[in-house]
Amino acid sequence: MPIDVARIPVLSDNYVWLAHDAASGETAVIDPAVAEPVLAAAAERGWTITQIWNTHWHPDHTGGNAEIKAATGCTITGPAAEAERIPTLDVQVTGGDVVTLGATTAQVIDVPAHTAGHIALHLPTEQVVFVGDTLFAMGCGRLFEGTAEQMFANMQTLGALPPETVVYCAHEYTQSNGRYALVAEPDNADIAARMAQVDAARTNGEPTVPTTIALERATNPFMRAKDAAELAERRAAKDAFR
Repeated sequence: MPIDVARIPVLSDNYVWLAHDAASGETAVIDPAVAEPVLAAAAERGWTITQIWNTHWHPDHTGGNAEIKAATGCTITGPAAEAERIPTLDVQVTGGDVVTLGATTAQVIDVPAHTAGHIALHLPTEQVVFVGDTLFAMGCGRLFEGTAEQMFANMQTLGALPPETVVYCAHEYTQSNGRYALVAEPDNADIAARMAQVDAARTNGEPTVPTTIALERATNPFMRAKDAAELAERRAAKDAFR
């Protein structure tokens, strides 16, 4: 039985994800910025929260940890390299480790750059990956604690996942990312076509994520960068882009 994933929009542009395994009754919360909407969304669906998975330490990904844990008694799993900055962690993981949700296995992938210990969680049998702030629709995370070389390696690692893999990122940044992508690759017809869809969706107040690895390979200027130097150039340009 497949994992059911639900989107919870919070704050100005964050997405918290609920991953529910009906067979076991387990539910994991991925990157809870806040608690109340997450608890309400789970209750509305009749889902029992048993775990929290954190991809990195930033408060808009961990701010709901303590309250959700107090309400549910759930276990919190996150990057070992950032344990000092996530005091609510129960389980520390690093690349190569596995996390389970019922009978489903999530493989931990190290993707440092946005933060020094950032991880992603790939559920190969479900063709799903939770990437936090490393990979966005047509974008990547800012290099707050790492290098362009690390982010380039991340793009290669994530880009090598099966093309049908569904990518759950943590922010609604697609329209802004797409406007820059049109400048970075003005002759890319796939980007132009995608942006028409994105603009229409946002005009109607609709979300534009999740995305897929195939779509990012075709339209993401950071995943498409030929080397770390080009990614660095594009990241700097995007940081200054208005």
